[in-house]
Amino acid sequence: MHYVGVDLAWGHRSPTGLAVLDDAGTLVHVSAARTDEEILAVLRPWTAGPVVVAIDAPLVVTNPTGNRVCEAELNRDFARFDAGAHPSNTGKPEFAGTPRGALLAADLGLDLDPDSTAARRAVEVYPHPATVALFRLGRTLKYKQKQGRSVAALRAELLRLTTLLEQLGTAEPSMALAGNPDWRALVEAVEVAERKSDLRRVEDQVDAVVCAYVARFAHLRPDATTTYGDLATGYVVTPTLPAGHVPTVRVPRGREAPTSEGAGEGDAHRTEAAAPGSGVVTDPATAEPVRRAVRTYAERHPALQEATEGFVGLVTTLLDDAGINYLSVTGRAKSVASFAAKAERRVDGVRLYPDPLTGITDQVGVRVVTYLHSDVAAVADVFADQLRILDDRDLGEETAREGRFGYASRHVLVALDPERPTPAATGRMRELTASVQVRTVLQHAWAEFEHDIRYKGTIPAEHAPDLDRRFTLAAGLLELADREFSAIRDRLQESMTGQHPEPDAVDPRISAQELATFLAGQYADAGWSRTDHYAWISGLLLELAIVSLDELAALLASVDSTAIHARMGYRYPAGAVRRLDDALLAVFGERYVELHGNAHRVPLLRTRLERLRTPPEA
Repeated sequence: MHYVGVDLAWGHRSPTGLAVLDDAGTLVHVSAARTDEEILAVLRPWTAGPVVVAIDAPLVVTNPTGNRVCEAELNRDFARFDAGAHPSNTGKPEFAGTPRGALLAADLGLDLDPDSTAARRAVEVYPHPATVALFRLGRTLKYKQKQGRSVAALRAELLRLTTLLEQLGTAEPSMALAGNPDWRALVEAVEVAERKSDLRRVEDQVDAVVCAYVARFAHLRPDATTTYGDLATGYVVTPTLPAGHVPTVRVPRGREAPTSEGAGEGDAHRTEAAAPGSGVVTDPATAEPVRRAVRTYAERHPALQEATEGFVGLVTTLLDDAGINYLSVTGRAKSVASFAAKAERRVDGVRLYPDPLTGITDQVGVRVVTYLHSDVAAVADVFADQLRILDDRDLGEETAREGRFGYASRHVLVALDPERPTPAATGRMRELTASVQVRTVLQHAWAEFEHDIRYKGTIPAEHAPDLDRRFTLAAGLLELADREFSAIRDRLQESMTGQHPEPDAVDPRISAQELATFLAGQYADAGWSRTDHYAWISGLLLELAIVSLDELAALLASVDSTAIHARMGYRYPAGAVRRLDDALLAVFGERYVELHGNAHRVPLLRTRLERLRTPPEA
């Protein structure tokens, strides 16, 4: 029996790594080849008898776009370890026909079915998740060439991988490398490499050795092997991710702990007590409480996801009810990997969160994106009126007070008010807090782009000062743009007074544009509402048989807006649609509550109607 590893290049000009283990797990061949003919010439002698060939390249690709099913499944487990798979689809030229790996397997007469028990077969593998699972790495080893990685860092990580592979001599199943002279030559080439190209010539062959071991592991340890996907749509075979294994903290680029010349990127995240090659922080005094917290959090995560959906719905309802103009409300429950990374954070060697389950307050996260800066304040005012505020930080103001431009967002930590009936609230929500970010669309664009660039590790160190300056400049320009947009809104609102857009002869409703223009004059001190809110309340006016602005103006002339304002006790700048909504509620009472278009908010309207009927306290 032989176990063959093939680290297959995408094209014929790049080297393909080849490795072969015998039945006892001893490395008997390692080399590189380029063309298909060269690859087949090397492999035929080793694949004539019983063999498992593990190929690091897609073998079955049927989807026209996006990820294969197996890639999406694998990414759910391994992407948080930086070991996610790149998308393969027939829209890419290399997969438009039969993939190169499948053609090679066919030439060798190998069965591609991952469930096959045939004596001669091939399977698709992927070294990155395999090494994470085999060596319990906190993240993948960074030995692949990428902009910004130094030769010293790449060399250290590749040497770390070779050391880990040599330690498999005592594993089950085992692999013996040390006695092979070609392997020894590869390791020595890494040790003396001074250029990235020197490492590149070795890297593919080391990956091929990983593939060969995965072939042996999958054959002898099927109980500890996972196959993502299937033969019909594509698959990847890899050692199973150990239960409870979590990634280590990701250190933002440019903030890594200092390392010696021989230290790799992963070593910066480990303590002296870490097992060689484990990649996992193992401070014996404090690691176990963190692990327990992570396990507990993983168990709670499905409930947190449900609660997050509840908070998104609640925030949306509150803003809609207040008539606030916003672009979007989204949310996410903090992932288990992100929670684990945050739980590991330290300041001067001391854990930042002694009790992560209570100290990490953004387990439920909600983001509100508005159009204008004044809407950010309005959203925060709504929260203060309707929820319990545990913390409120305007990071844009904090940055400005320091005389700087940069990240600007308002972070509000909220909880449900136990003394206030809250629409759409569940029991689980009442036990939790939600961290809500509120920012303008321009602030959001800056923050998302800055985060994407900085934390994907794409900024070379020598360019960092210039890019910092450019990010600062962009932040200042966007702050000016926010101000100009606010000025434009104010000017438009002033000019809209007295305008009368042409009505739609086909649609009996007052158009959204007509209504927005009318309300800008009727409630000059109110903010704009969402565009769809104008259309929605126009439908309610139609149910009330109000189909012209003249009819609406006559109705509102009889309304005491000052009295309504006093009885509602707005503690936030209610939008124009909310002001009209309250006026209609005051005039029509229960009839308005029972309109078809209000069926989704009857309890809320009845609460407001009670407030309108109750005189304000003297």
